[in-house]
Amino acid sequence: MKKILIVEDDNAINELLFDLLNEEYEVIQAYAGSEAKRITEKETFNLVLLDLMLPGISGEGFIREFRRKSSVPIIVITAKAEINVLANVLSLGANDYIAKPFNTIEVKARVSAQLRDHIENSGEGTLYRFGPIEMDDAARVVTVNHLAVSLTQKEYDLLKCFLEHPKKVYTKANLFESVWHEPYFGDDNTISVHISRLRSKLSSHSGEEMIETVWGVGFKLKNPD
Repeated sequence: MKKILIVEDDNAINELLFDLLNEEYEVIQAYAGSEAKRITEKETFNLVLLDLMLPGISGEGFIREFRRKSSVPIIVITAKAEINVLANVLSLGANDYIAKPFNTIEVKARVSAQLRDHIENSGEGTLYRFGPIEMDDAARVVTVNHLAVSLTQKEYDLLKCFLEHPKKVYTKANLFESVWHEPYFGDDNTISVHISRLRSKLSSHSGEEMIETVWGVGFKLKNPD
């Protein structure tokens, strides 16, 4: 089920949007920009519905910060219908806008269109889950026990290899050639250092080792208890 975040400080409008979308999607509600920021640091979403005039952090401020880490679609719902305001939020990274007062049929249609287009255009619409690990490959966000994990590009690519085939035992050559896209000539240190860092980051959130060493062969994801 697709997951949507509603960010709207008007209780009546927030509840209206929740009731409108809750049967078809998993919907999380936030009532301030600062609250939305905290939520998106811990959870991943497929779409954000965003008001602009928010307490804590403005809608514009939220877009600016959110776009540093995610390409998930943002639909702005606003009473600010001035052309310069709308042009500004689109330039910041919003995908669409709906003017208040809105038509509920239009809201549902635009939400559906953005979710469909994002999956089609991203080419990376897969969501991987294994035990407490979740990877949203469209947004390039990794969480463990719903807490965001900051990974380097190589660490991310290594983890993606494991998640694509969670039962497979990868040799160092497999991993090096898949992630570095170069022939493997026995550079054990490169793989060992990156695996060690990835292990440490995952275990700091899970409380246990998530990648196990298969002695004499390589590495694999450890089956959750």
